[in-house]
Amino acid sequence: MTRTLPPGITVTARVPASSANLGPGFDSLGIALGLYDEIVVRTTDSGLTIRVEGEGADDVPWGPSHLVVRAIERGLESAGLWADGLDVVCRNVIPHSRGLGSSASAAVGGLAAARGLAAEFDPSLTGSDAELVQLASEFEGHPDNAAASVLGGIVVSWTESDRAGELDANSSAEHHQRVYRAVRLEPHPRLRATVLIPEERSSTAHTRGLLPDMVPHGDAAFNVSRAALAVVALTEHPDLLLPATQDRLHQGYRASALPLTTAWITRLRTAGIAAMVSGAGPTILALGTEEFPDDLRKLAAEDGLRVVEPDISAGVRVD
Repeated sequence: MTRTLPPGITVTARVPASSANLGPGFDSLGIALGLYDEIVVRTTDSGLTIRVEGEGADDVPWGPSHLVVRAIERGLESAGLWADGLDVVCRNVIPHSRGLGSSASAAVGGLAAARGLAAEFDPSLTGSDAELVQLASEFEGHPDNAAASVLGGIVVSWTESDRAGELDANSSAEHHQRVYRAVRLEPHPRLRATVLIPEERSSTAHTRGLLPDMVPHGDAAFNVSRAALAVVALTEHPDLLLPATQDRLHQGYRASALPLTTAWITRLRTAGIAAMVSGAGPTILALGTEEFPDDLRKLAAEDGLRVVEPDISAGVRVD
């Protein structure tokens, strides 16, 4: 039975950006970054009011099709709740279509706000982080960015089928519900992140479409070893970050669509800095233990790259 929320409940969700893949961990490794979108939601008597400030204000729909609104409605539905009216304010800082998980953050923020409304109405409806990862990942189709924004720190994520043991030659995982899982890892205390953000945007659908259906066995084995090493480097031995962030599964195939990104990754890695494509790009993520060099910062600015050094963030917070 669906219950209706009374008007006048207000919550604020603060959700971090994220970077996925971290080199070899395609669709599985992610990190939460201290660039935050803020979503303020208030229940009202009727109707929908939405305002968008900052990043994407001129690009996203101001109505029921907005991703944050759809996520709020999905979160309320999962709790067995309904709101006759909503007033939603989105204050966006995370750049859109740059490989910093803006859509995942929007889904996580909306769902977390809905969870906050539910908890204000009935504390027994407070959901778990695992449920939030599941619901947010359903919007994305994979859990790496969403899990990072939910859990914070570094995440290892994966996908299962709810009935994987029943699959046979005449069945496939697509016939079953996907179950999204993630665990949080504590980053090494000296680990620092730098992002170099171009003005240009990229389409995840386009860059994902550049990837082949099959890869050589040697490349797959290479990435398995580097992804395992990346977990060690990110948490225990950051001196191994350069070899641990090598990749043969996706970055090379996307290079032609990201010439500036590719050139800067080569420049940084030649300088001994562990640089990689952030998600589907075009942003570059650099990981290390030292401050980003001033000379490279200046060169990046000359190439139109905005250099930001965000903290490695905790997960979404709701007040």
